[in-house]
Parts: sequence; C-alpha cells; structure tokens
Amino acid sequence: MRRIATLTAVAIVVAVFLSLYADSQDPASETGSGPLAVFSIRRYGASGVKTDNARPAIQKAVDACAAAGGGMVYVPPGEYATGTIRLRSHVRFFIEAGATIFSMKDDKAAFDKDALFYGEDLDGITLEGRGTIDGRGEYEWRPKGDFHDDFIYPNQLMQERAGKPLFRSFPKSNQYGKLVLLLRCRDVRIAGLSFVDSPSWTIHPYGCERMVIDGVTIKSSQRDGVWAAGIDPDGCKDLRISNSTIETGDDALVFYSMNWFGPALPCENITVTNCRLSSSSSALKFCDGNMNAIRRVTVDNCVITNSNRGIAVMDFDGGEVSDVILSNLTIECNRFDWFWWGDGDPFHFNVKKRSEIHKNWKKEDDRPAGAVRNLTIRNVIARGKGSSVCNGHPENWLEGVTLDNVKLIVAHDPSAAYDKAINALSFRWARNLKLKDVEIVWEKPAYAQWQSALVLEDIEGVDLDGFKGGPAPGGSALHPAVILDNVEKALVRNCRSVPGTGTFMLVRGERSRDIGLAGNDFRDAKVPFELGPGASKSVVRNLKERP
Repeated sequence: MRRIATLTAVAIVVAVFLSLYADSQDPASETGSGPLAVFSIRRYGASGVKTDNARPAIQKAVDACAAAGGGMVYVPPGEYATGTIRLRSHVRFFIEAGATIFSMKDDKAAFDKDALFYGEDLDGITLEGRGTIDGRGEYEWRPKGDFHDDFIYPNQLMQERAGKPLFRSFPKSNQYGKLVLLLRCRDVRIAGLSFVDSPSWTIHPYGCERMVIDGVTIKSSQRDGVWAAGIDPDGCKDLRISNSTIETGDDALVFYSMNWFGPALPCENITVTNCRLSSSSSALKFCDGNMNAIRRVTVDNCVITNSNRGIAVMDFDGGEVSDVILSNLTIECNRFDWFWWGDGDPFHFNVKKRSEIHKNWKKEDDRPAGAVRNLTIRNVIARGKGSSVCNGHPENWLEGVTLDNVKLIVAHDPSAAYDKAINALSFRWARNLKLKDVEIVWEKPAYAQWQSALVLEDIEGVDLDGFKGGPAPGGSALHPAVILDNVEKALVRNCRSVPGTGTFMLVRGERSRDIGLAGNDFRDAKVPFELGPGASKSVVRNLKERP
C-alpha cells in the first residue's frame, strides 16, 4: 500500500507540473519567452475572421519567431485570408485543428511570389498541424478555342470524330500561386495538414534536402482541377513521403529535374510509402521534364485509385530514370475527359525528344534521347481501360526493366466517347527485359479492337517466365496471345496458354533470332507457336533443360 501511495503522489506532482507548464505555454498568450517560444498570430493582430487580411499579422509572427532564434508560430482556430507568407529558418508553423488559411482572391498584389507559403535557402522549417490550407481554386468550362496541347491532340481528334464538343475546364483568372514553394531548403517537415483546391501545383520543392512529407491530405477537383498537381519534387534529395492521401486534377505525385530555379539537379534518394493516390492524369509520374536524373527511388505499399494513368515514365528532355523499385501496389485506372493526359492505362513508358512531341519545337533545340535503366515493378494488381504501352527510343532503349508478379486486367467502357486500347501490354526498344509471373485478364464486355495480350517489338534479351494470358475474347482465330517482333535472344519458359487460344506465340521480323522454349504448358492453345513474315525456320528451338 505504501508503494502504491508513493506512486500516486508522484503522479499527482507530475500532473500538477504539466498543468502549470501547459498554462505557461498557452499559445494565445505566449510572448516568445520560456522553454517553448510560441508566437500566436492573434497576438500580432489576426482576427480569425475570413474577410480580414491576416497577411501582415502572420508575417510579423513569423519574423518575430525567426528573430528570437526559432520556435513555433501558432495559428489558433479561425479563418485567415492571406497572400504570400515568407517562411524563415528554424520556424515551426503550426495550424491548429479548426483553423483554415485561405488564399486571397482578386488581389494579386498580395502575392510577391507565385505561392502562398514561400521559402528560399532556409534551414529547419516545419509546416504542420491538423488544420487546412485552402487555395480556393475555381474553374470555368468553355470551348478550347486557340488553346493547343500537343500531348492530347490525338484525344482531340478522336473527340472530334465522335462528334463531341471540345469543351474543357480552365482556371479562373482571380486566383494565384502554388500553396507551398520551397527553393533550396534543408531539413524540412510538412505534416498532418490538409491542402485543398490549389490553383496550381500544391507542394513544389526545388533543390531541397532532407525533406519529410507525412500524413498530409491533398485534394483538388478531378473533374475541373487542371494544373492542380499534388506533390512536385524537382531536383530534391533525401526525400520521404508517407501516410498521405492525394486526390488531384493533374498528376498526384510527379518527380522533376529541371532548370526553372537554377541548374537541373538530380532528384534522388526518395522513398514513398503507405500512400493513396488518385489523379485525372498520372498518379505516379517520372516526369517528361527531366534534364538531369531521377534515380534511387522506391515506392512501396501504395494504392492508386480512380486515375487516368497509373505509373508514367516520360522522358523528353534527355535525363535518366534509373534504379527504381515500385512494389506492393494496387492500381485502378479509368478514362477521364479528353483534355487530360492519359488513357486509362496502368503503365506508360515513353522516351521522346521534344521535337517528336511538339510540332513547333526545333530539332536543333533537342537534347539527346533520355535513358530509363534498372526499373522494377513488383507485386502489383492493376486494372485499366487502356493499353499499357512501354516504349524506349530508337536511339536509347529501355535497359533492365523488370515486371515481377504483375496481374493486369483490361476493361472496356461502352459509354466512353472513344477507346484507343488494342493490346493489353507492349514493349518496344528495350534490352534485358524480364517479365516474370505476369498475367493478363480480359474483362467483359469485350471491345472489338482488342487484339493480343503481350507484344514485344525490337527487343534484345528477354526472359518471359511464367506468363499467363490469351488473345482478346472473340479474336482467337486472328490474333495470337503473344507477339515477338524483331526479338533477339529470348527465353520463353513456364508460360501457360488459356482456353480459347488459337496461336499462343507468333514470331516475326528479320531480326528475330535465338528464341528458346522451356517448360511451357501450351495444352490450351491450338498452335503453340508459328512463324510470321521475315522469321527464319531456325529462329525458335526447344530447350531440353531449363538454363
């Protein structure tokens, strides 16, 4: 009993001490002294009324906190409208639950930078809490007029052929900026907050190091929110993104390596875990804007839902994408309106030069074709309404791409204005390609334009191990399950045909050679393989033993 009484007395003393300490640190009354320096924006004149301009008060609190050597800027419950807030080193900006910071509208003079929160060359900054940052993005629908986008021009042509009007969403002109723009900052933490309706990219760091984004929610309209991307790291390193939900018009999570704010820096040493991504464009994108490198990236244990494109690797500015592992993912893709990039496709690899995309780009301004090397996609279930097309470039082939334990389900939406899907999965211009335990499933209702499950063209070195799939429903007499077109040094092993298959594999092309078969089960195919135009009789041989 004496021991229990002693422990009880200690607990009472601790509780009293914590209560007194908490009272002394009341954010609404703290002046910046004491063990925890807290600077409430209310003390500097913020009213918490949305119609009042809170920018001067917020900036004074941030500057006072920085002048004191650091501490917390506290935003209590209320509504605060502001323009650009310049963050400072060693300032922890805390937005309380029940507090919302609104971007000011109809007052461009309130933004001296193209951002609501701006930081440059800072150390040890934090933006966190349980409150909300609202960009107040709004849109209007009107005819596209003279606005032209080379990336979606094929969609535009199909929309026109279908007799559909070319109406699309555009941002209204009375709104400004990204929600967070950080340049060359170090030791950054963004956590817990909700970011909604950004008029532009939501969180855009350039050249930042040792950055953590944890437990945030980012939302913009997937119907309207053009250019309202989620997180856009550019040339950042040692970046961790986790436990977050991103639902956006435009890309949800996209990596850059560009020269907009300085030299093009590699975007590297990145981990993404336990996130859910949804996008009217690409959920996860290794961006076409890559002049240097995006490398050493792992994405694990994430869910992609309701996205126009699942995983995109687009390289148009000569940089490299290398040493990437994408694992333990589920992907659900749907075809969005005609003006969004994407086609309901779970996987999209595309290496181009700018002149091959933009009709007005001069060839002499091109950079060399970019490189995609050592990329693995493992343990994925994906469902989409478009073909997964994975192309390198004739001058720089994909190198060392692996798909391991991937189930790809192809679906069709009869109500869509158009459907460009043909083959389920295709690769072109690739070396050392490995497809292990890949399964293709065609879902009903069937689409008349569907053809083959897998097409490999212009490939040097491929290991097709444990593949299962057949031709599209209704096309078994016309289309093989697998096409090898100008494929060299291929090993096809442990593969299985499915009932209703006519020809499992067609080999064609004058450069096709050295294709070995081992341990396959072709019992459900009428013809295990056949030779097409250009293929010599000796191109395929059965191997007695598995290498």
